[in-house]
Formats: sequence, C-alpha cells, structure tokens
Amino acid sequence: MQQQLNDVEKASVPVSAPAQPERADWTIDQQWENYTAEEHAVWKTLFERQTKLLPGRACDEFVAGMHALPIGADQIPDFRRLSEVLMQHTGWEVVAVPGLVPDEVFFEHLANRRFPAGQFIRKPNQLDYLEEPDVFHDVFGHVPMLMNPVIADYIQAYGAGGLKAKQLGMLEQLARVYWYTVEFGLVEQPDGLRIYGAGIVSSYTESIFCLDDPSPNRLRFDLERVMQTRYRIDDFQETYFVIPHLETLLDLAKIDFAPLYEKVKHHPQFEPGDVLSTDVVLTAGTSNYHRAKR
Repeated sequence: MQQQLNDVEKASVPVSAPAQPERADWTIDQQWENYTAEEHAVWKTLFERQTKLLPGRACDEFVAGMHALPIGADQIPDFRRLSEVLMQHTGWEVVAVPGLVPDEVFFEHLANRRFPAGQFIRKPNQLDYLEEPDVFHDVFGHVPMLMNPVIADYIQAYGAGGLKAKQLGMLEQLARVYWYTVEFGLVEQPDGLRIYGAGIVSSYTESIFCLDDPSPNRLRFDLERVMQTRYRIDDFQETYFVIPHLETLLDLAKIDFAPLYEKVKHHPQFEPGDVLSTDVVLTAGTSNYHRAKR
C-alpha cells in the first residue's frame, strides 16, 4: 500500500486481541493527565486538518455532534467530560481500552451503551496510516455520531446482535453491515452525498476519495447485498453503500437477522468492487484507482 497516498483508518471492528489485561471488561484508566505535549500536538494536527476539510462533506448530524461535545483542537479530549455530555443526551459513555479487544468484550460494551475507545494516539510519523484504531479515530470519528439518537440506538442494537451472530457463526456477515454503515457509510442529504462513517470522517484522503474520485462505486444500501460483500481493510473502499437518511438504520436495528443469516449462508460472496444487475447504482465507478494498483 502507498502510505503517502492513503491514510486508511483501521476501523473498530472486533478481532483477536492480545493477552487479557487486569480488568475482565478490558477497560483501563485513560490517564488523561499523562498525555505529553507531543501527543496533544498530534491530536491538534489531525483535528485541524480534518475540520478544515469536512464542511460540505460530513453529514449534518456529525457536525451537530461535534459542536455539542467538549472536543477541540488544543488537546486530546477527556473521556470523563465526553461521557458526561453523552450520558445526558443518549445514555452513552466512552470507556478507555488499550486497543482492539475480543469480540465478546466489544459487543458487550456496545450492547450496554459503552463505546470502547483506544486510549493511545498515533506517533507523528503515523499521521497517514495506522494499524489499529487510536483515540483520534475512535473519538473524532465515532463519538460525535453517538450524540444522534438514531446512531446511538443502532450501535447498541449492533452490539446485542453481535453476541447472537457469534453464537450462530455468522459474525463475518454482520461485521460487513457495521463496516459499510458505521465505519464507511454515506448518506443522502438534500444538498448531496455526505459522510457519516467514522472510518472515512477520520481519514483525510478517504474523505476526499469517497465523494470526489470517479473510481469507487456508490450503490444504494441493500442489507442482503451488504452481508454478502467483502470489504477492503488495507486501502480505500472500492464500493460505498448509500442510505437515503439515517432513519434507515433504525429499521435495520429492528430486524431479526437469524432468517437472513440462514438465507445468505447459501448465497454467493461478492468482491468489494462488484456491481450487480440488481444494484441501484448512484455512481458507477471507473475502478481506475484499484486497477492501477493491481
């Protein structure tokens, strides 16, 4: 991957994690007082770069959430202050974790309206690529959307659904739904397509690529289609799925996924760049970016 061109964010999807820490729920103290001046400076660089870019790109709900939270340029946010505001509005809180956590722990936190956020921040030489989600991805990317009641309910439902999907052996299919919505989702607004996915909104180059570049496909979101579609974890997405409005996610939160799992289990799996005859195509991509790299 060409790191100078792509600041892909490693999204907060559950994967295998290292040896268990002291607490069973994997939470740690943020120890906000221990952040160094250099670490606050990295946050400031990332924050200012994104906030200059996102007007006209991020959805209205993200902008509103950012304005309502104690998130600024000068220092890494204090999770305690974030949680105070979130709790008053949507009942969520932010808990610090050392990095990626096991599936069950991740889902258990979400199901109980606790968002596990990486406590560390990337190094100055990692501004454009990171192996796992840090405090900038998790807080800047995810937390503003948790101020929105629709997203707040949807992510909680995903946590509860994840525990069931793991028992049924269908976690990969459900993870694709999270990936193409919470992490890399686009939404239609009256004034055009906008970003609501945290993996995009916290990435400088993908914030441009997903809306401006002719290479990716932009398709109408369809649940079964998404559950059958693989995704890119190491580069820009080849396809973005677009919902007509955020309330669409509330409908997803109410669905019984068990019959769907049984149905898609026997269906073909699609590659990230596939376009099907049944797709509602908003933008047919040229695929030039990924074709050149292949």
